[in-house]
Amino acid sequence: MKFILYLSQYMIPFVIFYIVGYGILMKIPVYDSFVTGAKEGMKTVVAIVPTLVGLMVATGVLRASGFLDFLGSLLVPLIGPAEQIFPPALIPLTIVRMFSSSAATGLVLDLYKEYGTDSKVGMTASLMMCCTETIFYTMSVYFMTAGIKKTRYTLAGALIATFAGIAMSVVLAGLV
Repeated sequence: MKFILYLSQYMIPFVIFYIVGYGILMKIPVYDSFVTGAKEGMKTVVAIVPTLVGLMVATGVLRASGFLDFLGSLLVPLIGPAEQIFPPALIPLTIVRMFSSSAATGLVLDLYKEYGTDSKVGMTASLMMCCTETIFYTMSVYFMTAGIKKTRYTLAGALIATFAGIAMSVVLAGLV
């Protein structure tokens, strides 16, 4: 384990020196390339800010209005006997995580306060944050930036991967 920690401390500086060294060997203007990339990155940031603000505001409104708790209470009967396996307190987190990571983090902190970090709910919530992705945020930002209009099977694949991540979160939290 100490070897992995030792190795990880030197990997990022090694990669940076490798890239700079390779650029110098190939006679590429490394600094100019860096500045050009930074300019393009800033243009991308400016282009996606409206989408980010819209998603954050919408998520904040849903959370503050109590709609997520209401939706969670509507979905509890659908869980039925699986309530012992998948706690109903995680339903709002499951929904919000697909839209916003920061709002989901706020919900996880609320779950920690109510149930504790070492509880089954707390462990499952932690694992869900690691095993799932902000589907709609990612799709809107990346597809808008790339100018893609038809997403084809991206949403279906992302939903399948997210539900697989949620299932594995429940399984792994049950093993602890």
